[in-house]
Amino acid sequence: MITQFITDIAVKILETTSYAGAAGLMALESMIAPVPSEAVMPFVGFLVADGKWNLWLAIGATSIGSIIGSLLSYAMGLYGGKPLVLKVGKYLLLNEHDLEMTERFFNQRKGTLTLFISRFIPVVRHFISIAAGMGRMPMVPFLVTTLIGATMWNTFLLVLGMKLREHWKVVQKYSHQADIVIVVAGVLVVTALAYKRIRQTRERR
Repeated sequence: MITQFITDIAVKILETTSYAGAAGLMALESMIAPVPSEAVMPFVGFLVADGKWNLWLAIGATSIGSIIGSLLSYAMGLYGGKPLVLKVGKYLLLNEHDLEMTERFFNQRKGTLTLFISRFIPVVRHFISIAAGMGRMPMVPFLVTTLIGATMWNTFLLVLGMKLREHWKVVQKYSHQADIVIVVAGVLVVTALAYKRIRQTRERR
C-alpha cells in the first residue's frame, strides 16, 4: 500500500541519519526547500513511540534544525533580498507567488506576533523568515519567536505521530481509502502543473 510504503521510506531515512538527519530535514523545511514538516515530524514520533529515540533529544534536534534553516532564510532576505531568493529558489521549486504573498502578509502586520502565528500557517511558514530578513526584523525577537513557534509546531506533529503509532493497525486497516485519495490528489496536482506550464508557454509566445 502507498501509505505503508511512504511510512517505511520516511522511517528508514530517519533511522539511518538519526537526530542529525531529522535536524537537517527540519532545517530544509524552515527554508524554501519542498520538505514539509508534516512529512517528517510524525515519523519522528513513530521512532519515539517505538523507544528508538529519546523524546527530548528529538524535540531539541528538530528545533535546532528549524532555527538553522530560519537563520539561513533570514540571511538570504537580509543580505541578498528578493533577487538572491529567486535565484536560489528556482532550484528548489520556489513559488514566487507564495513568496510575494508572505512578504505582503509580513509587511502589513510587522511584529513578533505575526512571526509566531506564521509558524503555524501552511506555505507562509516556509517564507516568513525571508520576509523577516528583508524587513530587517531585530535578531533577538526573531530568534526567540522562531524558537518558540517552531518548537511548538514540531512537538505537536511529533506527539501526533506518537498517537498515530499507537493506533497504526487501525490506520492500516483503512489506509486503502487514503491510497485512493493520494492517487487522485497526485493526478490532480500533475494535471494542474501541466496546464499551468502550457498556459505560461502560450502567453510567452
